Amino acid sequence: MSIRSLLSFGLLAAPLVSALPAADYKSTSCSTSTSHSTSHSTSHSTSHSSTHTSTHTSTSTHTSAHSSSATSAIVTTTTSSASNTVQTTTLVATATGKKGLNTYAKKAGKLYFGTAADVPGTNETTDKYYRAELANNADWGSVTPANAMKWVFTEPEQGVFNYTEAELFLAAANPDGKRKVRCHNLNWYNQLPNWVTSGTWTNETLTAVLINHVTHLVEYFGDRCYAWDVVNEALSDSGTGNLADNSTWRSDIWYNTIGPNYVAVAFKAAEAAVKANKLKVKLYYNDYNIESAGNKATAAQALVKSLKDAGIQIDGAGLQSHFIVGSTPSRAAQTANMNAFAALGVDVAITELDIRTTVPATAAAQQQQVVDYASSVGACADVDACVGVTAWDFDDAYSWIPSTFPGQGYGDLFFQPGGYGTPLVRKAAYDGCIQVSRLCSRLSRCNADMCIIGSHQLDVFVGDMTSCQKPSKVKSMVRIDFWKNRKNRWICTRVVYQFRSNFLHIHQLLLPQCVFFAHF
Repeated sequence: MSIRSLLSFGLLAAPLVSALPAADYKSTSCSTSTSHSTSHSTSHSTSHSSTHTSTHTSTSTHTSAHSSSATSAIVTTTTSSASNTVQTTTLVATATGKKGLNTYAKKAGKLYFGTAADVPGTNETTDKYYRAELANNADWGSVTPANAMKWVFTEPEQGVFNYTEAELFLAAANPDGKRKVRCHNLNWYNQLPNWVTSGTWTNETLTAVLINHVTHLVEYFGDRCYAWDVVNEALSDSGTGNLADNSTWRSDIWYNTIGPNYVAVAFKAAEAAVKANKLKVKLYYNDYNIESAGNKATAAQALVKSLKDAGIQIDGAGLQSHFIVGSTPSRAAQTANMNAFAALGVDVAITELDIRTTVPATAAAQQQQVVDYASSVGACADVDACVGVTAWDFDDAYSWIPSTFPGQGYGDLFFQPGGYGTPLVRKAAYDGCIQVSRLCSRLSRCNADMCIIGSHQLDVFVGDMTSCQKPSKVKSMVRIDFWKNRKNRWICTRVVYQFRSNFLHIHQLLLPQCVFFAHF
């Protein structure tokens, strides 16, 4: 079947379908029935509970597998309730084998691909399939406590510190101590204990409380933390970008009592604890809606610069990246924004990645989600200063999204078609992440069975690629390989491009990505 035919049948409608070798490829789709409402909301900060409980109501579940060809299967799961049954089809990842997200991220020069986890939680703790995936080092080289280190748990009473939740998290998510832990967080306006939010404070007394809290946590966890999100979400969504304007800052107990200087206070306290204890901990500012150019990103960059100019330790900017399918910033936009932070002399990291949509997710939304995940992970791949990517949990069953944005969900990389406590399945978005980190990061080459250069698509496939016209910005097309895996009936052609500019500019020439496989 020709590439033009594949396009006609819609098999390449979402070009980022796979980046694994033929031996690791399996085409699968899952159909799941669920009951949802629909609405749409904009990106928002994250708020969780350590005893997060999800509910799932069903009266019957039926799963069947059908083989549509030698290399594809359809798994149909029907879950019915007395009130409603909605049939949806989930696009499933093609990736199989022992290599995973973290494997490929490290090969691409990144420190990790990681995940947040809300353990100890409720269902997470007893779900053996969730726990098994959480322990998968091939996928997760870094872990972040979604809740266990937040103020409400670590200092529930003034001056009384409780690390039970945090220790349980570390035991579950990093039992051998070999993973990087992004500790989250030292200061936030949310999930504060009542004694903080209801106290009568002056600038001096609340400053002392903040310094004491930051110091205790940094000292207690020491180098078990690779990095701390020192201050989380200090900026408003409607500011001018100028730190001198009140509208730029979030109106909360910290800003209203101490003023904008509370950010510097927190970072100074963290730095002092790091130096006093000779730690290697990285200190981050973390926020959402700062992933592409805009007033809030401008304010975040100004905040980083102000701390650097004052000689206060700040090592990185955390870009939360809670996105919406179809509204995710482009790879080029995210790359440019990361480079703007990097120019200030700090690392950047994607710290809370998920990409949600209205549920049940349409086929078009699922295909777009693959592209959006690839754009985000690809941006990190394009920027040397981007050290890694963290997914904000990996399983839709335990996502924060549905309870915060009613009618929305489907934001994570895995789901459980049989419901809680059943085997996890990788969604197609998983492929988008692997694709960019596996082959297109920091390389001036791509594997292709058709040419995608900029927005120009040449969909006529010829075995020797003679029909692919060399664009003006490409110096030469220097090598062509052809190979076939008879067992899996794969045909793939490799084309290696040489560029006039360095790898940082590849994304400007090859959008959204450069790896495509066609199944014949």
